[in-house]
Amino acid sequence: MSKRETTDAEIKADVMNRLLRKNCWGAKYLPLDTLVNWLAKRVKRNGKRVKKIIKILVNQGYLLLHKRGETVSLNPALSREIAEYIEKIIQRS
Repeated sequence: MSKRETTDAEIKADVMNRLLRKNCWGAKYLPLDTLVNWLAKRVKRNGKRVKKIIKILVNQGYLLLHKRGETVSLNPALSREIAEYIEKIIQRS
């Protein structure tokens, strides 16, 4: 992704795809700051937009927070839905 205007759906798919590539399911998690910093370089409005989208994904149940909200992982109960969502969005872009 370049510095063009990225849709929220593309950011959601990118967040989940990065966690998927790092194999962060359930008890294996990634620091939230690291994830935000990786994506903030590619998305306009820095990390505020990325943090907002991660919060939406947590509320929808796709992501799980660990260690008082400082780390994040994918929800293994929704593995099929996550894989389908990523595939659908990546094919479209």
